[in-house]
Amino acid sequence: MPEHTITTKNAAREQAVRIVKRKELNTWKAVLLRAAAFVLALAAGGIFILMMGSNPLEAYAIIVKGAFVGSVRNPLSSIQATVIIAVPLLIVSLGLAFAFKMKFWNIGAEGQMIAGAIFASYFALRHSGMPHVLLLLTMFAAGAAGGGLWGLIPALFKVRFGTNETLFTLMLNYIALYFIKYLESGPWQGTKGFASIAQFDLNARLPNIGGVHAGWIVALMLVVLTYLYLNHSKHGYEISVVGESQATARYAGMNVRRIILRTMFISGAVCGIAGMIQVSGIDYTLSMGITGGVGFKGITVAWLAQLNPFVIAGITGIFSILEKGSGVLQSELGINAAMTGVLEGIILFFFLGCEFFIRYSFVFRKRRAKSS
Repeated sequence: MPEHTITTKNAAREQAVRIVKRKELNTWKAVLLRAAAFVLALAAGGIFILMMGSNPLEAYAIIVKGAFVGSVRNPLSSIQATVIIAVPLLIVSLGLAFAFKMKFWNIGAEGQMIAGAIFASYFALRHSGMPHVLLLLTMFAAGAAGGGLWGLIPALFKVRFGTNETLFTLMLNYIALYFIKYLESGPWQGTKGFASIAQFDLNARLPNIGGVHAGWIVALMLVVLTYLYLNHSKHGYEISVVGESQATARYAGMNVRRIILRTMFISGAVCGIAGMIQVSGIDYTLSMGITGGVGFKGITVAWLAQLNPFVIAGITGIFSILEKGSGVLQSELGINAAMTGVLEGIILFFFLGCEFFIRYSFVFRKRRAKSS
């Protein structure tokens, strides 16, 4: 077969467009790309709002006002509500950062959060007579242990049998969720005839600090501790090496199995703390709506922040402002709840797209001249 014919056929087989990893962009270019994505997100969201018959500028003003401006009686009420939304999302996102740094795809934050809430609720319901501080510390430790053990299950199966952690952690979410359903109608049923669990005593509730439950202080402490652990500790270095290459980690003498188990326990424990804070600081009971979907939102937040704890805190703030403000937008402009969800999705789409173009670029195949 003539050589030019083979070359033509090989060229035809080549992809017209390829996605290749970029060289690392300098800080200013990355900042400019993210700023452009933010502006484009607002513009696209504004077009959507305009199509729905509302004024985009007015809508955005309502979102900001709804997240920060309270009532005359309580000027800080909106800020407090925004912080309450942010706390569980921030803690769960930090928990996921541990696993993702190791390239362990933990999609089970919802289940780990629920497990932590169940463990903490046991002491709130069965041992509420303990001294207040001791009870809260016990609930805190129980929540961390519950979430950690729930995160340890897929890690054990991963290192022992090589199971797929994405599917395993995802399925564990539903097992944990339906275990609450069992408790509501069984051993922890509060009122006979109603599938619900009794409210916690005052002794088992987190105190308020600055008009918000004390969980916000725990969340801020976890930001600092997570940063120090991942970036300035031996264990954090081991997590990075295992995430880059398990073969390299083994060559360096690291116990990869132990690192995976330890890190997944920590990841689940942090998510379990979020569950404990939610039941003792917000809901004052255990119910199937305990997570509010933050386990899945946390995945997006962690990746957008590139697993940097301080950036996670900032992005969590943006998400919380948008969620709180969107609720006010519904009531003031009469916008359907589904429409605010679409608006959030549009803005998120541009943020995710920006991160893609920071890391990757498109390469187009040049057309070859036809052989004579």
